[in-house]
This record gives sequence, structure tokens and C-alpha cells, in this order.
Amino acid sequence: MNMMKKYYLILVGGLILLSGSSFAQDFHLSQYDAAPLYLNPALAGQFDGKYRVHGHYRTQWGAVSRESYKTAAISFDIPVKKFAFGAQVLNRKAGSGNYNDLGILLTGAYSFTVDKNEKHKFSVGLQAGVVQKSVDFDNLYFESQYTTAGGGSFDRGIATGENFGASNFWIPDVNAGFVYYYGKDQIRINPFVGASVFHLTQPKETFYNSDNKLPMRYKAHGGAKVNLSEKIQLMPKVLFMKQGNAQEMNYGLMAHYHLGATGVIILFGPTYRNADAFILEGGAKFGNYEAKLSYDYNTSSLNDFSDGKGGFEISLTYIPRIFKPNPIKNCPRI
Repeated sequence: MNMMKKYYLILVGGLILLSGSSFAQDFHLSQYDAAPLYLNPALAGQFDGKYRVHGHYRTQWGAVSRESYKTAAISFDIPVKKFAFGAQVLNRKAGSGNYNDLGILLTGAYSFTVDKNEKHKFSVGLQAGVVQKSVDFDNLYFESQYTTAGGGSFDRGIATGENFGASNFWIPDVNAGFVYYYGKDQIRINPFVGASVFHLTQPKETFYNSDNKLPMRYKAHGGAKVNLSEKIQLMPKVLFMKQGNAQEMNYGLMAHYHLGATGVIILFGPTYRNADAFILEGGAKFGNYEAKLSYDYNTSSLNDFSDGKGGFEISLTYIPRIFKPNPIKNCPRI
């Protein structure tokens, strides 16, 4: 890649992040269902165990910028009878301008059933907190700072022509969601579905002196746990997201293979993010832990710059006393 392409990419990225009148899409995760409180507040407490601690890290676009886009998150949630409570800290940093997005959110959820056998299970959740956003304008280049002198370069000594406001601000954030799943491990297919809405209050979000509102983000997700045998389980899944004029569709299939007496479950499968990336994901469940690794292969028009290189992601979840026996052992034999 030549230097002009790199400068162009940095310039475009900076303008998208800072534009007070244009739409800025939230960050996304490829292992979206590994981070439950980020996917849907109603997923708080939806696990078999005493409590859950989750850590997540993602880095993206290192091939096209010296400052890759990084996302780090940690969350905790605990069920208390029909209720569940949780907390999440999410930090996202992007680009040469050191754009930083720090979210601190508390979550509450309530679970209930609607049938006598308590197999049709529902949960509703609410999440609220604050988000702090900042950027270092001195590290950014703008179109007006490009000069043809010396073969062409950016000169920070040239005025940007931009009407900057605050470089650091706090905004409130409120999110909500619900989930449904059929909870009977002994049958062959257990479906699940959920929906969530983020930024319900549409707070003012701008680094300029303008009235720019953060648009609501909508998510719909679903799939099924399909028990093929005592050792093999498949999980087809889908995620749809929409925010402003941007939308995203993910199609995935995860295979679970039980190693028998060891108690270890191997996880592997592909996901396709429509017109953006092909994702390979793998990992394992062992004892009270679940660990996953994934990599995005870029398939969008940005491939001219990235050469197919996308994002690396890793997650680790700890749930003490998770096994009852494992649902895979309870499924019907082929």
C-alpha cells in the first residue's frame, strides 16, 4: 500500500468519527453472543452457575493504520431467584486521533415462564449508565491541511478550518431488551430469540458546536441449539443490527464436540457478516471456563487497502459450578 492510500484512509476515518452532522455507527463484535450484556440486557443471569465474569478484547485494521481500532470489555452478572443484576465496563479506542469511548453500565433483568411445565422461558432487561467520549484533535489530519509541496503531504501548521467544540464529554445511556428460549435440553431442537434497543434517550453527541443526537441501535438475534447426538451439537444463529442508515446482518454456525470423559467441549464454526467479513471462530469449554478466538477476513470494498486482513478477537468467560450434567449428554441418541 502506498503512503497516499494510508493518508487517505486516516483522513476519512477521522472525518467519519468527528462529524457532528453525520451518523457514526457503534462498534461491533464478531463474537457477539460471547458478550451477553453487550448483546442484550435481558441476557443477564441467563446461565447455569453461581455468577458470570466475562472478558473481551478485539483489535481491528492494524493492517491499514498504525493505530488499530481496539475494544476491551469486562462484565459481571449474577442471578438472584427470578432477578439478575450485572455491570459492564466497555472501552473502545479508534484511529490516530485517539478517539476513546468509555461506557459504564448497570443492568437489571427479570425472568419468568408462561407455561405449567416452565419450559417456555422469557427474560426482560434494562441497562443504564454513562458514556464518556474524547478525542485528540492535534493528532488528526484534515483535507484543508493537505499540500502539494514536496510531492504532497499533510501539514499540521495549516489551519483545519473546523469549528471544534469540546474534546471530551459525558452522556447518559439507557438500553433495554427481551429474550425467549425453549428450555428442555432432552429434546433435539431448542430455539431462542431476542431483541434489544440501545440509546433509548438519544442523547446529544457531538465534538462540534451542533445539535447531533446519538441514533438508537436496534438488534434482533436468534437461533437454535440442535442436539445431533451425545457428542455433537450444532448451533445455527443470526444477528441483525440497524442504526441510522447503517445495517448489518450476521449468519453463523457453531459446532460443539464433546470429548467424553475429559468434560471438554470443542467449539468451532464460521460466521459471515454480510458484505463485510468472513469470520472463523474456535474455542473450548473446560471446567468453569469458556475461551474463544476468532479472526475476521475482510471482504468489503476496503479490501483494496486491507488485503483481506480484518480483526482479531479473544474472549474468556468464567462461570463457577456451571455443569449439572452437560445438556449434550441429555440429548436423544441418533
